[in-house]
Amino acid sequence: MLKPVNLALLATLGLALAACGSQQGGGEAGGGGSATANAAADAAPPAFGICKSCHAVEKGKTVIGPSLYGIVGTKAGDVPGYAFSPALKGSGLVWDEATLDKWLENPMKLVPGTRMSYAGQSDPAKRKAIIAYLKTLK
Repeated sequence: MLKPVNLALLATLGLALAACGSQQGGGEAGGGGSATANAAADAAPPAFGICKSCHAVEKGKTVIGPSLYGIVGTKAGDVPGYAFSPALKGSGLVWDEATLDKWLENPMKLVPGTRMSYAGQSDPAKRKAIIAYLKTLK
């Protein structure tokens, strides 16, 4: 005899599995939510693993934090569709290599009042690898 199936549980599992294998990535129409974005995610250095906990690399996709697609060279707190802390929005920072290095080392020291709770990456080589990867996200 078959046991009754919890349809809500099946639907939730189905959505979770679909998201894991999605080629869409939630990006904007025509911009980045493709196999190319997935290839970029696959090319990430191991140190980027913690970043993926909160950030997507697809254009326009917000997870907990804003998308990191095309972030290098932009003004801090200026990703459309994301509500940044007033501290970051008003920081006047531009995400160049030097600023990203300081940010990744200790975001709360660089911008007191930021909502980014990441404790920082103390290894300069790992920060350099993350920055090099971020520069490829265009």
